[in-house]
Amino acid sequence: MNIGIITPAPPGSRQGNRVTALRWARLLRELGHRVQVAQHYHGQPWQVLVALHARKSHRGIKRFRRQRPQAPIVVALTGTDIYGDLPRGNPQARESLQLAHALVVLQPHAREQLPRSSRAKAQVIYQSVQTRLQWQPVRRVFRICVLGHLRRVKDPFRAVRAVAWLQRHAGELQPGCTLPRLEVVLAGRALQAGFAQRAEQLQRRYSWFRWLGELPHHRAMRLLAGSGVLVLSSQLEGGANVVCEAMAVGTPVLSSNIGGTRGLLGQKYPGLFPVGDHRALARLLLRCIAQPAFLHRLHRWCHGRRGLVDPERERRSWAQLLERLFRS
Repeated sequence: MNIGIITPAPPGSRQGNRVTALRWARLLRELGHRVQVAQHYHGQPWQVLVALHARKSHRGIKRFRRQRPQAPIVVALTGTDIYGDLPRGNPQARESLQLAHALVVLQPHAREQLPRSSRAKAQVIYQSVQTRLQWQPVRRVFRICVLGHLRRVKDPFRAVRAVAWLQRHAGELQPGCTLPRLEVVLAGRALQAGFAQRAEQLQRRYSWFRWLGELPHHRAMRLLAGSGVLVLSSQLEGGANVVCEAMAVGTPVLSSNIGGTRGLLGQKYPGLFPVGDHRALARLLLRCIAQPAFLHRLHRWCHGRRGLVDPERERRSWAQLLERLFRS
């Protein structure tokens, strides 16, 4: 079939939506389909439309339905859709759900958040990760990595605040505790005004903090595999690709307690902290440092779920979805 994928992220971007679109295009080509990735729909003769982001791709979804009323539409829902636009009743996002023949969500918690009338359309497709890397943290320092573009919803400096607070209060939290050398490494491009300046200010203030900017994917993966923990401090996520990468590699995750992470790692995952609470994150970091058994428990938990992010599983999920669309 001739399949079109539209994503609001522009060509050349390393934003999550573009990365997901390109990975899906590769998987669909491996299944024998012709696939084109575009930012907008302009009347291309596609037999199937896959649209990332219900609100931002709404215009393309509506135009495709008008021009090709019998062709299937698959809408892939982002964290902004599920935990932002849809609960707030955004009319464009809600109309996209109505126009879709199928919905894709990245973890099961997301399906539970959909309007009841739309849940039957939804299929969970976990984001896959192709890598041979395994968790091997550097020994000279306890490295905390934060991977993600710098914008408000990602709360990218929360780990810096946590480490700064921990260094002042570690002795109170655990008398006699001597912290090892700590390092916070942030990789990602500043996407909103003021974030680059803030990152540079923090680098000047704290010798243990480094901002690397945007990295090629292979370098980001090596950083992840060599870190003691990954910190994901986002306010919301649909199902963060970086958590899937940590699952594949086995790097322990400390995440804000959001639906997107609980959907990937489980409701009872022990590495969660309240959104925006740097003191709770600091306590988790101290526990990882002072209790190696806890750190390795997180490692085993994350790596034990690596089967969810196997590329063959994602490829099979897409094959099943397309078969279901055309069988019905």
